[in-house]
Amino acid sequence: MRIIGGAFKGRRFNPPIKNWPTRPTTDFAKEGLFNILNNRMDFESISVLDLFGGTGSMSYEFISRGCKNVTYVDQHKGCISFVKEVAQTLAIEPYISIYSSDAFKFLSGNNRTFDFIFADPPYALPKIKILPDIILGSSALDPHGTLVIEHDSKHSFKDHPLFKEERKYGDSTFTFFEAISR
Repeated sequence: MRIIGGAFKGRRFNPPIKNWPTRPTTDFAKEGLFNILNNRMDFESISVLDLFGGTGSMSYEFISRGCKNVTYVDQHKGCISFVKEVAQTLAIEPYISIYSSDAFKFLSGNNRTFDFIFADPPYALPKIKILPDIILGSSALDPHGTLVIEHDSKHSFKDHPLFKEERKYGDSTFTFFEAISR
């Protein structure tokens, strides 16, 4: 796993992912996503929620690009330990809040709003079809914010009323939603 852009560009980390329930976003897919986001947002002024955060790869990318307010959520203890270790190694602890929690429980107890929410659930997650409704219905996303869900090509959210666009990178698909219809 490597950070592909920003202040930590090129830094590599090797998570001990044997038997982990993770599927890290590929460098190819991350690069495609961040090429889009670079043209749409000022990373230094946004707050980010990284749901189903896994190895923390997306959180590091946002912080590397200047984001100073990232909230990482995952329930796997190994992932939590690894992300804490990387945060310490990169000296980014002031910029990342790490929560050991089920994503749905986190959303139900959360009282903050975020400008950008990235969710990378397990592709076989039983609730994946209703995940946009759960997130968008939680009030976690700022009314002018963006939600991106990473999923496989078996799922489509094009009929969702807040669907904005879809981008495919290999086996990964990123679907963009806006909190309000524009």
